[in-house]
Amino acid sequence: MTEPALRTPPARTSRSAGVLPVLVLVLVLVVSVIGGISLGPAVVSLPDTLRYLGAALTGGTIGPDDVTGYSIIWQVRTPRVLLAVVVGAGLSVIGVAVQAMVRNALADPFILGVSSGASVGASAVVSFGLFAGLGVYALSAAAFIGALVASVLVYVAAHGRAGLTPLRLVLTGVALAYGFQALMSVIVFFAPFGEAARSVLFWLLGSLGGAAWGSLPIAAATVAIAIVVLLRHSRALDVLSMGDESAASLGVDAAAVRRWLFLLTAVVTGALVAVSGAVGFVGLVMPHLVRILVGADHRRVLVIAPLAGAIFLVWVDLASRTLFAPRELPLGVITALIGVPVFVTLLRRRGYLFGGR
Repeated sequence: MTEPALRTPPARTSRSAGVLPVLVLVLVLVVSVIGGISLGPAVVSLPDTLRYLGAALTGGTIGPDDVTGYSIIWQVRTPRVLLAVVVGAGLSVIGVAVQAMVRNALADPFILGVSSGASVGASAVVSFGLFAGLGVYALSAAAFIGALVASVLVYVAAHGRAGLTPLRLVLTGVALAYGFQALMSVIVFFAPFGEAARSVLFWLLGSLGGAAWGSLPIAAATVAIAIVVLLRHSRALDVLSMGDESAASLGVDAAAVRRWLFLLTAVVTGALVAVSGAVGFVGLVMPHLVRILVGADHRRVLVIAPLAGAIFLVWVDLASRTLFAPRELPLGVITALIGVPVFVTLLRRRGYLFGGR
């Protein structure tokens, strides 16, 4: 009698195949972070960069000749690069959630008018000095408050007898976004300072120029909580992507899921916009690229997307501060230059559909 052929358990094989891309991306992210900290208008050698980081993390000492280099690496570049990691990861994972919530391939974290509401708060600070008592945190605080107010208005306007339907959410968000943009334009128009329009425009296109250690904890904690929550409810996102009728047949309350998803995406997007401005295309393109690579299963997508988004934004930020140094390009300019052709290519890809191939 012949012996049965030995087979690898499918679950173990699938798990091993899923771990390898994550490990590769983590390694690439670590290399990208070190490269982003080392490179810049003033290049600091890799050994010096590692030495400064080691001294900062372990409480070591540096010589008097190293003070300038240490300050550049630890006080300026490290919080900026880490904030790029947080913002890139957050926009990517929230992009996945929003696209599942509204079942729209063109959805991104800003489709619900959150960024436009934040721009009203930011323009009020830049133009009239509101929240001046908060010092350097005035802009972030005003932007976050504006984002939350916009989210509440969108929720109230979009909520109907059937709850939060995808179409009502998208249409309401787009309509109110135009209203917030008009209000922002009025604020800038009547601003007593001539530089207000330029400052608001630069902020709207995204920038990490104001990154500091103080802006990292809240943004990082918000993104980490969002990733954990979405991973725990990845099956609900899978079901929601198939439509409300399919969700009901599988015992999932689509309206309830959409409500907590809306709250989560509004809070996280508001926190990210408050520290970086509106960085476009990251939350739109990254989910599609990840779905092409790993499929439509949201558990896989939610693991890979934040890593890919973090790597992408680290290099985008490096390009923004080095291409035309000492001047900086807004992040949104570079992400658009990259994102538009990539997204058009995805649309032309034969057989590609939202949520899979």
